[in-house]
Amino acid sequence: MSTIKNVTVVGAGTMGNGIAQVFATHGFTVTLLDTSSAQLEKALATIHKNLDRLVTKETITAAQKETALAHLTTSTTLATAVSNADLVVEAATENKAIKLSIFEALDAAAPAHAILASNTSSISISEIANVTKRPAQVIGMHFMNPVPIMKLVEIINGKETNEATTHTVVALSTTLLKVPCVVNDFPGFIANRILMPMINEAIYALHQGVATKESIDTIMKLGMAHPMGPLQLADFIGLDVCLSILEVLYEGFKEEKYAPCPLLVSMVADKKLGVKSGAGFYTYGV
Repeated sequence: MSTIKNVTVVGAGTMGNGIAQVFATHGFTVTLLDTSSAQLEKALATIHKNLDRLVTKETITAAQKETALAHLTTSTTLATAVSNADLVVEAATENKAIKLSIFEALDAAAPAHAILASNTSSISISEIANVTKRPAQVIGMHFMNPVPIMKLVEIINGKETNEATTHTVVALSTTLLKVPCVVNDFPGFIANRILMPMINEAIYALHQGVATKESIDTIMKLGMAHPMGPLQLADFIGLDVCLSILEVLYEGFKEEKYAPCPLLVSMVADKKLGVKSGAGFYTYGV
C-alpha cells in the first residue's frame, strides 16, 4: 500500500471524475486524463460542486476541500499523465475495443511497477490483461455510481492477477473508506450478473403488459426494500449501458435468460437512454 502515491484516472466522465475525487480527498496525487479538454473542465466543475456540498454539510472543512483540489491535476496526454503513476484506473466508456486500445497504450507508457486497473462493469479482465506485458498487475476495480457515496468496490481478479496486486488493491480500497469484495473473472462478475437479469425481467414485465412502470418499481421498492425500482435504476445507469452488459452476459453464457428484452433494444435504438438523454422509462430534465 505504501507504494501507491500517484494515481492516474483515465476518462473524465461521471465515473472518472468520481474516482478522481475520492482518491484526491484521501491524500493521493491524482492526474485525471481525457482526450477532451472540455470534458476535463466539466469534470473539475463537478468535483468543485461536490466538494462544496460536502463543506456545506460539514462533512469536510474548507481547508480539506482546498487540499483535495491541490492534489488534482488534469491532462490530455497519456504518456505525460501516466509517467509517474503507481496505479492507473481506467474509467473510459464501456466498449471492449476502446478499453483494449487504452490498456495497450497504458502498458507501453506506465512505469513497470504500476498496477493497471479497469473500472469495467462487465468486460473480461483476463482479456484486457492479455493485451499487456504485465497481466499479473492487471485487475478490475469496479466502483459503484455515485462513486463518492457508494461504499462497494468490486475487485476482479483476472486469470493471471497475482496475490500482491490483489492485496494492494484491497488495502487501497479500505484506505478510501470503501468495502472491497473480491470476485473472479466471469461475465458480469457478481454485481451485474445478478442485477442485470433483474432489470431485464422488469423490462420484460413492462413489455408484456404485466404492470405499469410505476407499479413494477413500487413493488420492488416497498416489497423488497430496494431504494430504487429496477426501471428507474436502469434509467439512472443508462439503458445503453444495461444493453451492453446484457449482451456481454448473453455472449459469455449463451443462456436465454440473459437475452436483452426487445423493448430495451428498441429504446436504445431510439436514443432513449434514461437520465443522460432526458428520457427513458421516465422523463427527466437535462
